[in-house]
Amino acid sequence: MGTYLCKNYKTDNKTNMFTFPQNGRSTEDILASLKELKKADIPWESGKTFAYTYIPNTEAYNLVKQAYSMFLTENALDPTAFPSLLKMEREVVGMAASLLGGDDKVVGNFTSGGTESILLAVKTARDYSRAHKPQITQPEVILPVTAHAAFFKACHYFDLKPVIVEVNPTTFCADPKAIEKAITDNTILLVASAPSYAQGVVDPVEEIAPLALEHNLLMHVDCCVGGMYLPFAKELGYDIPNFDFRVEGVTSISVDFHKYGYAAKGASCVLHRNDDLRRFQIFACAEWAGYSLVNPTVLSSKTGGPLAGCWSILNHLGKEGYLNLVKVQQDATNQIVAVLEEMPELEVLGKPNMNLVAFIAKDREKLSVFELAEEMKKRGWYLQVQLAIEIAPENVHLSINYANAPYVEEFLSDLKECVQTLSDQESQVKVAPEFVAQFKQLLTPENFGMLEAMIGTDDGGLPQDLVLVNSLLNQLNAKEKELVLTEFINKMFANRPEAKQV
Repeated sequence: MGTYLCKNYKTDNKTNMFTFPQNGRSTEDILASLKELKKADIPWESGKTFAYTYIPNTEAYNLVKQAYSMFLTENALDPTAFPSLLKMEREVVGMAASLLGGDDKVVGNFTSGGTESILLAVKTARDYSRAHKPQITQPEVILPVTAHAAFFKACHYFDLKPVIVEVNPTTFCADPKAIEKAITDNTILLVASAPSYAQGVVDPVEEIAPLALEHNLLMHVDCCVGGMYLPFAKELGYDIPNFDFRVEGVTSISVDFHKYGYAAKGASCVLHRNDDLRRFQIFACAEWAGYSLVNPTVLSSKTGGPLAGCWSILNHLGKEGYLNLVKVQQDATNQIVAVLEEMPELEVLGKPNMNLVAFIAKDREKLSVFELAEEMKKRGWYLQVQLAIEIAPENVHLSINYANAPYVEEFLSDLKECVQTLSDQESQVKVAPEFVAQFKQLLTPENFGMLEAMIGTDDGGLPQDLVLVNSLLNQLNAKEKELVLTEFINKMFANRPEAKQV
């Protein structure tokens, strides 16, 4: 607690490299090492982790592991060599298409994750525009500020201009009027989310899609987190707006199986309304000396394990199984939201359409959500924090999963106690202005070693005090945050022991 000031630090300049092992190790020794390494990871098996992991039950989990292992060596690079993978992919894509309102013209491909699916959708839009609108030399993609970062990555990779538009400040839904105003002769793609990850709200796809039709544009709906959840929630009677291929004007959809489909990572797919569009996704090369290469996705060689695991879990659970899972999660979500809305210290952002919930501290001077997350961590809970942006202050994000449902009462009890404890202290971590000013002056790659020493890292190069780090990052603008994060990751994966605080 209290205020952080600058201190004088020295760094250890040792640069010992990690080197290739001279001799092999026994199976038992290696497995023991792996178990030891896992001790530092978040305890997802406990049911107290509200992010990153998605497990329905032990039987399903073991089935996915077995199916994955059966196809570990099979290579999805060449479907003529492994027709089993082709068959499974066509069936998995067909299942997703039927779930999301597609007809027999909808096509797609299995990918390694939502980011790859989004990259392919954006790449398709770029190449489609090159073929049909060659007059566009500076293509633009219109992105609500709540769109997933993968769209920004895609624009960065493919040299496209992201045109960022604001969203409704109360609901956090995309604003169709703002999108329409942003459309220019250079626009090639409109984007909506179902839901956006940060606040769990579904954009008004039925109001955005007509804009795509009117202006002859492609439109992608990011259903990565919601594609294997929202259709079942809608069938159960929850108020879910239309968002998929049932809406005319939607031309592509991304959906992850490794989230609420409960497949092993990485398992996702990108769907197109027809194969005339999917044609622009495919890459072929016959100009080199080797075998003729044709890739419908970004990856070439890839294990068949994720696909086999995905095919197995979809067939194992079926619609009835997914309906049951969604019902449990929605009940847990409704219970948590109801309590959050009753707590005078906290406020839920927007009205989440599914089991993704974000909440803020009403009095940010009295209660720090960064400290709250750390207090909850001491009790075994892992909560994800989101830094402030223009539309929302710093907040806590919950992905309320099936494994969390049995622990909702305990979670809410601990949350109330931690909020009360921190509120009673009437203080929070504050980063002194001079600390921030000095930090900003050092924001260059050459000075990052000094910045690293200022915040302090452990033997693995990870920050020792996440409250300090998050509180500091929260006071930087987006570009400053990106610079710090880039350099931090660049150092984290260096082939040397990390500099230590002394």
